[in-house]
Amino acid sequence: MRWVARFALFSVLVFSGCYTLGPVVPTYVKGVHNVSVPIFDNKSFEPQIQAVVTDTFIKELQTDGTYPITGQDQADAVVHGTITDVLRTQTKAVVGDVLASAEFQITLKIHIEVFRGGTGQALVSKDFSGLSYFFVGSDLPTQERQAIPVAAQDCAKQVTAFLTEGF
Repeated sequence: MRWVARFALFSVLVFSGCYTLGPVVPTYVKGVHNVSVPIFDNKSFEPQIQAVVTDTFIKELQTDGTYPITGQDQADAVVHGTITDVLRTQTKAVVGDVLASAEFQITLKIHIEVFRGGTGQALVSKDFSGLSYFFVGSDLPTQERQAIPVAAQDCAKQVTAFLTEGF
């Protein structure tokens, strides 16, 4: 019975060093407590989507709550985003006609760079992509425009997880 008590005491002492209080942030954003997000650049051929993507990204960061959004002059880090591509891919064909589409997939690709506020030192640079699906109806351009914010939200969740949790 004494060995059980000694083992329990030993285990508590050894494993208590593994626990940390508070949030554990990735090493590349150490010391960052708030961020600024200027409007994303658009290098894709899809016009006027940078405002939607930037707004979706900011809302996702606010929902997470790890980093408050501030102005660029007060921010510990500045998150620059570039929309690199918006791809539409056929995922399902009409039964009996492989050339006619029944469903499409939208892939939104963005490149994120995080710079330290004030110094401009690059902290991290990475590519992300978000997906969304839509069915073919009578107004294909409108349906595609409605699917882009969903792909942007998928992408924003990935970026937020990368900045807050490291994966």
